[in-house]
Amino acid sequence: MEKSKIVMGILAAATLGACQSSKVKISGRLVGADARQVYIEQLSAGGKAPLIDSVSLDDAGNYRFELKNVPSTPSLYTISYNGESVPVLIEGGDRLTINSAGSFARNYTVEGNEESSLLREFNLAYVEGAEKLNDIAAAYARNGQSEEELKRLAKAYSDEYLRIKRAQLAFIVEHKASIAAVYALSQRLPGDRYLFNGQGDAVYYRTVADALEERYPQSPYLASLHAEISRLDALQNLSATVSEAGFPDLEIADMYGKKVRLSSLEGNVVLIDFWSPSLGNSNALNADLKQLYEKYHDSGFEVYQVAVETSKPMWINTVQEQSLPWISVCDLRGEASPALTIYNVRKLPANYLIDRKGDIVAKDLYGTSLEQQLEKLL
Repeated sequence: MEKSKIVMGILAAATLGACQSSKVKISGRLVGADARQVYIEQLSAGGKAPLIDSVSLDDAGNYRFELKNVPSTPSLYTISYNGESVPVLIEGGDRLTINSAGSFARNYTVEGNEESSLLREFNLAYVEGAEKLNDIAAAYARNGQSEEELKRLAKAYSDEYLRIKRAQLAFIVEHKASIAAVYALSQRLPGDRYLFNGQGDAVYYRTVADALEERYPQSPYLASLHAEISRLDALQNLSATVSEAGFPDLEIADMYGKKVRLSSLEGNVVLIDFWSPSLGNSNALNADLKQLYEKYHDSGFEVYQVAVETSKPMWINTVQEQSLPWISVCDLRGEASPALTIYNVRKLPANYLIDRKGDIVAKDLYGTSLEQQLEKLL
């Protein structure tokens, strides 16, 4: 009896030690291509993928990775071979087998980890759908198509696009407590900036964050999920402040901490100017704008300048060094600022010109072009 208890105790300790192991082994066989190197990278919570290791295939196409100090909470990695990458979820103690014959991204299999198998299910369907969209787009772009054929292709593209989106959202909701859902949240089809429709995306991020908080409270992806939820909530709040005049209102703090509403400038001709203090051309652009401001300010020209920056000292020092005379505001969120999303700013610098009635009449005007518009409007 005592001997049995001792054996059971040893087995329990061994099992516990295996569960708590931080070592991971990944092996498999890749055939059907001439490439000899396999790479593994870790996707950080910020989306970057630093290289962890690389190994060579043997003559039969076999490979093997051994990783140490891997956390017990599943993390996203990518395995790359022959110019193609596939995502996997790895946690300490895993023993994964990843095989492929032919195209790595289309034909790979995963054994040994339930989360990775789930991720494979999503990824293969998503990649296949994206390839169909590319094929339809290529057919549409070919010369000599009849109008009827172009309409058919346009409908086929729209139908496939909606099918992929519905499948993506369904996967996220169904597997909300899986890290695979985090990966699915980040995938975008060509030309997409949002998961679904921008403002409504927060509900999906919140659904996944709530489920993960319960299942994986130590997950490194929770912080980025909550940050995205905050950004989307702020965007929705901004969208609710669209003024009767027809432009999205903004309320952002100036360098003294006082919030300034864009709509408080109605009745003037207003330039909403998005810029970055760290851009090399900011000094020259602001110098040109100062000349126009001094010339037209008394006639009713105002500038509402939004700095895209995360460092308050950098922003304030630049404003003071360049002696900027207009309204300077910054939410210190950098490229995550909701103001960029609501005004669809994709590059810096950028600006919008609003007339006295509150209508946006022009965008991205500088120098002579801006002065000509000001002459007309004032």
